[in-house]
Amino acid sequence: MQKRYVSIWFRHLLADWQMIRRPELCDIPFVFAAPDHGRNMITAVSPLAASQGIEIGMRAADAKALCPGLEVLDDKVGRGAKLLKGLGEWCVRYSPVVMADDFSVDGLFLDVSGCTHLWGGEREYLKEIVSRLKSKGYTGRVAMADTAGAAWAIARFGKVTPLIAPGAHTEALLALPPEALRLPEITLAKLRKLGFYQIRSFVSMPRSVLRRRFGEEFLARLGQALGTASELITPLQVPVLFQERLPCLEPIKTRIGIEVAISRLLEHLCLRLQNEGKGLRTGVLTCYRIDGKVVQVSIGTSGATCSVNHLFKLFQLKIDQIRPGLGIELFVLEAAKVDDILPGQEALWAGKPGLDDQSVIQLLDRITGKMGADVIHRYVPAARYWPERSANRAVSITEKPIAQWHIDRPRPTELLNKPAPIEVMALIPDHPPKFFIYMGIRHVVVKADGPERIEREWWLDVGEHRDYYQVEDELGQRYWLFRSGHYGGQQRYQWFLHGFFA
Repeated sequence: MQKRYVSIWFRHLLADWQMIRRPELCDIPFVFAAPDHGRNMITAVSPLAASQGIEIGMRAADAKALCPGLEVLDDKVGRGAKLLKGLGEWCVRYSPVVMADDFSVDGLFLDVSGCTHLWGGEREYLKEIVSRLKSKGYTGRVAMADTAGAAWAIARFGKVTPLIAPGAHTEALLALPPEALRLPEITLAKLRKLGFYQIRSFVSMPRSVLRRRFGEEFLARLGQALGTASELITPLQVPVLFQERLPCLEPIKTRIGIEVAISRLLEHLCLRLQNEGKGLRTGVLTCYRIDGKVVQVSIGTSGATCSVNHLFKLFQLKIDQIRPGLGIELFVLEAAKVDDILPGQEALWAGKPGLDDQSVIQLLDRITGKMGADVIHRYVPAARYWPERSANRAVSITEKPIAQWHIDRPRPTELLNKPAPIEVMALIPDHPPKFFIYMGIRHVVVKADGPERIEREWWLDVGEHRDYYQVEDELGQRYWLFRSGHYGGQQRYQWFLHGFFA
């Protein structure tokens, strides 16, 4: 595929942003300034101020002398970069790979290879970007070429056309000044001193001569513009491995249209997942509206799956949260989390009970989608002795336990997270309580069984052992009590209530 790049130059980025917030400044020359070594230096200029000869890098005092009605606004460190990042994220609708310009810090690069046909061609693609930015209040110059360096040069110094045909970028660069190569000022000064005012003046010179005169960085920039050297494009958003995009010819406003978009995205995404032996665990649907706002919903599954029907039903539960506004122009579906799908052996003579039945897993996912992610939990046994440490929360519905449940002795159906101290009356040293007081209520014990000694895990901590008793009070309610250590210890409470039997 032919590589194509777009460069967007926001010549008055901060000024446009300020005029959007304060429309009254459109008729007033203003600048942004920040302190630099004790002087207030201009960092951004409005178009009206630029027409009166004010430039970036001037002292604010000199600028006010040149233009008495000039308004000077305080600039903040990082404001331009933050604004440019927001515009880059907005431009994701035009290309999945968008990078901020790290040389001039007032532009963006878009890798548009294979994207322009969705807008009817390259010329219509550029017109769409310019008109949409203008409707938002930003004036930008754009250019498209085979290399990012050539697109950058044409956007800032080109005077013929912003659209450079494939293979014609070298010819388009020849008439441009050396500044179009993104060179440092010290190198530009050397070029001017030698009389090189156009790229054609030195482009055909031996590379060894250029390297000796101007250094390796000069050759790298020249090669990046001509396409003989590669240039690393670091996206603002790291591309997701499993992601599908669906641009819309007409804005989508209805629920049926959203459902059709989700269905198509899932078909393509699940096919890719299935070919890779993966299954979706977390899916995120991002909807880009024509008014610039972004709507996002997500789903989660208990186990890895690539079932289009099941995932579509989960997204159906979230459609009411999508507000299309004036319409959605781009849908992006990404599998934020995936797991391997291990094929299970099929048995023709037996069913798949329990968690091996996919219908059970799908039911749990639908319940989670309706009620919330915290309504269903699964626990697996842990290799621990103490009851509160004997189970861990499972990461997924298919996680395999590393130990077996202890079913040789009865355990309460409800276990307290932390044992509750109680007051008891018991015969010493090893008799169960005659009665105990829990939460201010006195319970008389009529039946008891025990003790069952559970030692503390010496590899985790040190302390007393526990002697557990199953007791039943006069109302028939059964409790799980324990004594910590032997009588006469240093603890204030030696008896605790740890659980309730059904």
